[in-house]
Amino acid sequence: MKEKIQFVYFLKLKPDFINDKNWTAKENDIVERHFIKLQGLLSDNKLILAGRTLTTDPCGIVILEVENEDEARILMENDPAVKEGLMTAELFPYRVALAKK
Repeated sequence: MKEKIQFVYFLKLKPDFINDKNWTAKENDIVERHFIKLQGLLSDNKLILAGRTLTTDPCGIVILEVENEDEARILMENDPAVKEGLMTAELFPYRVALAKK
């Protein structure tokens, strides 16, 4: 069996959505589907970690463990927050060096 490799993608809210006042039910629905998608990746053993900063201009990270870069890119591009234009995302090869048990 081929060893899986890791990737990280960084998420940033598009500038119009940094202010909560610009959010509608549509954006809340996108974030809910984004979270559900991440939960599915966790269940599929493809997600190592996902989280966000607790700042006024938050950024998020998603660490994946998948077969190849194409799979990681497809997962990132199909993240509802990215696909529907709420957030931008950038993908990088990655390797977890240390982790809390």
